[in-house]
Amino acid sequence: MRQFGLIGYPLSHSFSQKFFTEKFLRENIVNAQYENFPLATIESFAALWREHPSLEGLNVTIPYKKEVIAFLQHSSPVVQAIKACNCIRKFNNELYGYNTDVIGFEKSLLPFLKAHHTHALILGTGGASAAVQWVLQKLNIQYQVVSRKSKTIEENTELKASLSYDQLSNSIIESHTLIINTSPLGMFPNVNEAPPIAYDAITAQHHLYDLVYNPIETLFMKNGLAKGATVQNGLDMLHIQAEESWTIWNAKM
Repeated sequence: MRQFGLIGYPLSHSFSQKFFTEKFLRENIVNAQYENFPLATIESFAALWREHPSLEGLNVTIPYKKEVIAFLQHSSPVVQAIKACNCIRKFNNELYGYNTDVIGFEKSLLPFLKAHHTHALILGTGGASAAVQWVLQKLNIQYQVVSRKSKTIEENTELKASLSYDQLSNSIIESHTLIINTSPLGMFPNVNEAPPIAYDAITAQHHLYDLVYNPIETLFMKNGLAKGATVQNGLDMLHIQAEESWTIWNAKM
């Protein structure tokens, strides 16, 4: 039996196991199974592979997209550039790291982009944020990164100053009509939380993209809808990146 799974902590929010289980049934893939592996610490990572010798591939979610890189023997150019990995394949007892968030985010965002979406705010500085930054650079969309504290973060090979939520004025919100939440704020079970931005400054020109997909409609999205903005959650991105993971796990090496 071919074995695949998801690592992260906690995993109560994850849809990946359900997605792959249904995919295997729908496509009559009878020799594969997918399960969650909640790891309280990244130190359990190596033992996971020893305890599951049939394990061929993993998806990686919060909070290990950056930490897992130290365990890889090979990394794709995107992983090397953005220092975030969310897909691992074992081949000949060596681990290969990839990032499918990049593909999932770009393909899911494009149908919503308008000509006036030239400036973006990225809420959060984790592994998903790095993937979003990569895509926005590719699309020539200028952006600012927002975190709880203003700091200098590594952006590929450059340094980019990030803003704190306290520094987000109404004028900054108004001029950045694309706002992407890459943080876990609002994720189940904390559904009454939302990034602390000035939602009164949101307009019908804005598009709010929440990478959270559980719940389907987050408070961040609801606040945007109340101001006439377009919104989307991370479910399409999840589906796209999951299918890309399956392609990676089955590709000829």
